[in-house]
Amino acid sequence: MAEGLQWHNRLEVRGKFFIRGGEVVSINAVTYGPFPVPVPVHDTELCKVVKAGFNAIRIYEEPTDELMSAALANGLMVFAGVHWQWSRVFRGVGSERFFVEAKLRLGEMLERWGGHDALVGCYVANEVPSDVARWIGPKLVRESLEELIDFCRGVAPGVLVGYSNYPSSEYLEPANADFTGFNIYLEDRDAYSGYLPRLHHLAGDRPVLISEFGVDSGTHGVDIQNEMLVWARQEALDAGMAGTTIFAWSDRWRVGEREVEGWKFGVTGADGCEKFPVSEIGEVSLGEFEMPRISVILCVYNGVERVGKAIESLAASVVRYPDYEVIVVDDGSTDGTQDLVESYGDVRLIRSEHGGLSKARNLGAAVATGEIFAYTDDDCEVDPGWLYWIARGYAEQGVDAMGGPNIPPVPMDEDEAVVAAAPGAPSHVMLNDSDAEHIPGCNLTVRRGAFESIGGFSEVYMVAGDDVDFCWRLEEAGFRIGFHGAAFVWHRRRTSFYRYFKQQRGYGKAEALLMRDHPGRFTRGCGAGWRGCVYTGAALGVHDGGFIYHGSLGGGAYQQVTTHMMPRRRLHSRFNGFSARFKLRLAEWLQPKVRRWSRWWYSREWVAGVKSAEGGGSVKRAKMGEVGEVRELVFDVGGAGARYELLESLVRLGWRDDEVCEGWDLFLGDERVLVVQEVLGDGCWRLRVRLAEVRSGSGTVAVIGDLVGRL
Repeated sequence: MAEGLQWHNRLEVRGKFFIRGGEVVSINAVTYGPFPVPVPVHDTELCKVVKAGFNAIRIYEEPTDELMSAALANGLMVFAGVHWQWSRVFRGVGSERFFVEAKLRLGEMLERWGGHDALVGCYVANEVPSDVARWIGPKLVRESLEELIDFCRGVAPGVLVGYSNYPSSEYLEPANADFTGFNIYLEDRDAYSGYLPRLHHLAGDRPVLISEFGVDSGTHGVDIQNEMLVWARQEALDAGMAGTTIFAWSDRWRVGEREVEGWKFGVTGADGCEKFPVSEIGEVSLGEFEMPRISVILCVYNGVERVGKAIESLAASVVRYPDYEVIVVDDGSTDGTQDLVESYGDVRLIRSEHGGLSKARNLGAAVATGEIFAYTDDDCEVDPGWLYWIARGYAEQGVDAMGGPNIPPVPMDEDEAVVAAAPGAPSHVMLNDSDAEHIPGCNLTVRRGAFESIGGFSEVYMVAGDDVDFCWRLEEAGFRIGFHGAAFVWHRRRTSFYRYFKQQRGYGKAEALLMRDHPGRFTRGCGAGWRGCVYTGAALGVHDGGFIYHGSLGGGAYQQVTTHMMPRRRLHSRFNGFSARFKLRLAEWLQPKVRRWSRWWYSREWVAGVKSAEGGGSVKRAKMGEVGEVRELVFDVGGAGARYELLESLVRLGWRDDEVCEGWDLFLGDERVLVVQEVLGDGCWRLRVRLAEVRSGSGTVAVIGDLVGRL
């Protein structure tokens, strides 16, 4: 740790955004170096970086005293990393030394700089190649990245830690990162903007930082480079990304000790001059759109202990959104809730006899003056930008209803931490990256016309299930439901084990009503048959039940995970002891039984009429036989494209590329092959070839050796 420096004004995470000094900050970063000799005077160069409008830099090697002092003096935040052998096979027999090296280098860097005021973030690695991940095993690679993140957090708890991912191996997204970093080089604006919503789902509850986006002016010209960097920043802001990182500051760049030539991704040239007015990138602000009047409807029943915080959070929305009203519908409370609500002068209170949640929601809509009805619950606190992002979603997507994530806040005790990670949480269900099948009622909004067209909420649903019925009826009437990943609310679920299981029993009762009203939506004995993917707030990575499409020869540019149910949130790090883990296992075992029993008990009268429907969304794939003998071959090669050349040669010999051969590149009869290409150094590569089911006399080993010899 640099002497005399303390952890002041750290960068922190609040939901889908970063905050610093209590205020939301959008990261506008540029990659800086590594530079060949002569290295620039950092104080002079970083002064130029600030004048160009950037507030952060990303570096790829351990920083120097001069660099960190210059960053601090110029008010720049630093996202750091160190180089280690992530482009090689770094786990397994004979390779563990590379993983140990990673911990040593990261640990040394963070022990020295983890308390420096300029250092705010650390990337544990950058783009583990997809073929390396397949060779080691995607699950083990992801677990290794998570181990590095926990290790770094232990060394420097004041520094945010993540992994710089990319589309070719999105399935490696760690579950425990503080933020999702993603490198994207999509040069078509529509394709770029269309991909950003997926990153919100990939990240789950946490912020998304574009960790690299660049354009080569040598290929496209300086004017096109300028235009593309500006719209990349604009689209990221409008999509609710937490920031962008432009690649790179200078055309002067090196790999190892070799200066890269013919490479012009920098916003400044080799002479140090700006290629265009770089400050235009930093001057980009959120795009304008129509802001209709929104009626926020909050229904409460005996919620005196929690409704005040919900109302106060809504008051903060006026900073970001100019035209909204807050309507609180009291559903016959007897605990003083009405008196508390009346103490807030800008809130309209509607009193009613106790009639259930759906009736209360309809009463709120009946007096609302807005074009959009926005529903949230009394156990929620909305983000200050909630209404802004909801309205932007309507303007951009042209949908009839809209929702966003509901994120559990930091738990107050062990039971709340267990409930936040337990099954049965209110979850949105997505048909694709933008269209939803279901939005939970704690963050559900709808246009007035669509609401009135379907007759509002069905009042038979008094406690739960109303949102599911409402969304299904919207869909059946031809209306579209959208989703915006930045429009989030904090949702504190049940705070005790007893209340959690009581809630799950209520959910089962609601499902019994849904089975009666929507029999075609259910599979006998299994609950609702969702067509889309159920998102639970955890990061989307390789997990049991998911399927990765690696693409032809395992080289797909966008290797996405397909799943029907996202992995659940993990226990909060503050509450991860034996007792919490035991309670979570108990909840996992008991919750489906409670919900299934309740569903059966309350559906006895009409269960005979329930029609069985096919469950949606599950991925079916063929399975090959058990792997028999496995052999591994190693070849040193001199070409960067050796892997693809070898695989294409095998294809010409009759080997096949098929998704049924999961985890392998090609197969021929019972034989399978997997190839990885490691980077050993400048101009040096190594091929590793894994062969399965090698029969005596097949000649495959000799064929592979002959083909490699011709490369």
